[in-house]
Amino acid sequence: MSDHRPSLTERRKAATQQEIALAAARLFAEHGAAGCTAEAIARASGVSLRTFYRYFRTKEDAVAPLLAGGVRHWISELALSPPELTLPQALERSARQAMAPSADFPPEVLGWVRGLLRQAPSEPDLLAVWHRVHHESELALVPVLTTLAAPGTDPLELRLAAAAANTAMRVAVETWAAEETPAEEAAELAARCVRELTAGLRLWS
Repeated sequence: MSDHRPSLTERRKAATQQEIALAAARLFAEHGAAGCTAEAIARASGVSLRTFYRYFRTKEDAVAPLLAGGVRHWISELALSPPELTLPQALERSARQAMAPSADFPPEVLGWVRGLLRQAPSEPDLLAVWHRVHHESELALVPVLTTLAAPGTDPLELRLAAAAANTAMRVAVETWAAEETPAEEAAELAARCVRELTAGLRLWS
């Protein structure tokens, strides 16, 4: 197993990308994607426009690290599920935890994410970023589910489970963003979506 640890350069790059992503999310939430420029994002995050374009191709791409961070948090929680839980229980538990505020996603940042997702349906480039993040998360789910499932589980069932769970979380987050759902209800919404979309899979039998 690889024990790759991020180098100092990689950590600095990730930190810069996150700072730009937070600035972009705040500005998008305040002014809308159409009312925000790459120059404004670069200025707000304290980097040059040249540095901005070294990391991101478009202004919409700049929010990808923030959106992807929430997905990674969910997948990390799933990977750390207690061994006594069944796979459905592990999925529901991780879904609840992913929707709760955390050190990386305090209420203010969650508010910016909500603003981004409310704009996405009318902003094709922003919507494309959101869908790309979830496509990548679906692929990342497969090896985690493979580790948690019983040995010899059909790989097709694992892929279907990843697709179902990923779609469930996307629907839960989009529903949360569109409504004024309290945090505790958002967690249960995520668990419900995961439970209902994965219930018919033979993976659980």
